[in-house]
Amino acid sequence: MEFDYVIVGGGSGGATLASRLSEDPAVTVCLVEAGGDGRGILVRAPAGTVAMLPGRPPINNYAYQTVPQPGLNGRRGYQPRGRCLGGSSAINAMLYVRGHRDDYDDWERAGCAGWSFADVLPWFKRAEGNQRGASSLHGADGPLQVSEQQSPRAISEAFVRAAMECGIPRNDDFNGPEQEGAGLYQVTQFHGGPKNGERCSAAAAYLHPVMDKRPNLTVLTGTQALRVVLEGRRAVGVAVRRGGNNNETIRARREVALCGGAFNSPQLLMLSGIGDPAELGRHGIAVQHALPGVGQNLQDHTDFILAYKSKDTDLFGIGLVGGVHLVQAMLEWRKRGTGLIATPFAEGGAFIKSSPELRRPDLQLHFVIAITDDHARKLHGGFGFSCHVCVLRPKGRGDVRLVDASPDSAPRIDPRFLSDAEDMALLLQGVKKTREILRAPALEKYRHSEVYTADAHTDEELTQHIRSRADTIYHPVGTCKMGVDAMAVVDAQLRVHGIAGLRVVDASVMPTLIGGNTNAPTIMMAERAADWMHGPVSFWQPATEAAETSPAPPAHPAAAAGAALHPDPAAVRSGT
Repeated sequence: MEFDYVIVGGGSGGATLASRLSEDPAVTVCLVEAGGDGRGILVRAPAGTVAMLPGRPPINNYAYQTVPQPGLNGRRGYQPRGRCLGGSSAINAMLYVRGHRDDYDDWERAGCAGWSFADVLPWFKRAEGNQRGASSLHGADGPLQVSEQQSPRAISEAFVRAAMECGIPRNDDFNGPEQEGAGLYQVTQFHGGPKNGERCSAAAAYLHPVMDKRPNLTVLTGTQALRVVLEGRRAVGVAVRRGGNNNETIRARREVALCGGAFNSPQLLMLSGIGDPAELGRHGIAVQHALPGVGQNLQDHTDFILAYKSKDTDLFGIGLVGGVHLVQAMLEWRKRGTGLIATPFAEGGAFIKSSPELRRPDLQLHFVIAITDDHARKLHGGFGFSCHVCVLRPKGRGDVRLVDASPDSAPRIDPRFLSDAEDMALLLQGVKKTREILRAPALEKYRHSEVYTADAHTDEELTQHIRSRADTIYHPVGTCKMGVDAMAVVDAQLRVHGIAGLRVVDASVMPTLIGGNTNAPTIMMAERAADWMHGPVSFWQPATEAAETSPAPPAHPAAAAGAALHPDPAAVRSGT
């Protein structure tokens, strides 16, 4: 098989990219996804995440583990990642968060030209179909449905009031002029119509509506990518396995795009011989192109959960009463798209500053209408509520390596959680602030007994609890970082340095972690990449009409070094 573009991974980046590229009927696109089609009821029903997230058994989930983490008392962390069309947007809490505008300005200051907030805002707006309508900061006509929550619980509003009682301002739009404050999250959920209340994954937004209608778009599910096929220093296709041991090569006339995420994209590059020669040599993989930054620079949001038992039954509960409520909620959701099944669980939240003189929040809170413990792998009977707190811009850095040379093996993931003393100190400060909020008067009628941390009164005791129970809140990035330094993997247009016809389009290219959830930024990046890959296409015009009139993409930020970092495709083909 041969196509113009071959995309590996049907998650937030891949689904968006495949849909946008195939808008032009003159090009052919093939999307390769190891998992299923992402249309099942557990994906469509937002509360279904509680069945998919634990990975027992794995449902639409790679259910990865980290290596033992010294900062977590030697525990292995758990890393759920989506394995179906829609990727992690099919199993997440649906929160629509862009991060702080300064995060993107930081990228540009670090050498990623064209990635300031002013540059990326139009692409956020292009993707967004916000229930609130269009404004200077929001889009209303994009494929990604951004909704008010269908049926937030009363306790979530009480959480916002509790935060205000602790000096945190109310904020009804975390993607508005200011990020700081407490409020209810907007979510990626269908609002109105026959799908009202269903999850709007990236696949539901971009791919499912068109994949069976466009003859130029081929979507291969249940297909494992084995390696990128190279001819010299050009990517010409992807070797895959379909249906057991049926191996074949899908060739790309124009480009290959890797959209596997922060773990699978660097793994596939290394399996293809692109990476640190020392790492490749350990596994007997011939070096096709030395690129030492592949798999380095791993960053993630380290998170800790405080939880309370509650006598209030208007929550998600385990037991007879909770089971009856759940059955009633299923009927309500199937009929109207509202009720408990429509919940993202993390209904309320806050972005707070550890110090008032900071320019932007450095801690994020997720308030959950259930007792969440060990990624829903430990269940507590009865009813309760929880609050996550995470460090938004950790100083610690980890890496992704290979376990062996088999594409069937999980990558070796080492986030090095809490390896930096500043991260530990900030998380401790965040836990203490979160505890203050949960003990505020507005939540008094909901509190019954504190789970786990009731006996923790000193910093030392809280620190021990943190190291015993902290883990990810699912935002790994950075392992194919964008930039111009020696450890950069892609340039400012997401092209792999030194290899023609190959891009990475997912959260792995983020040079630094943004202050918030990573799904919306990944979709934004894929919107931009589609424009560049097409040649480009102005997003204000239909693809077939804009090819000759749209402006040229931004120049490579290191233009002087561009010939060495990113070879001219014609020169590569001719051997010059």
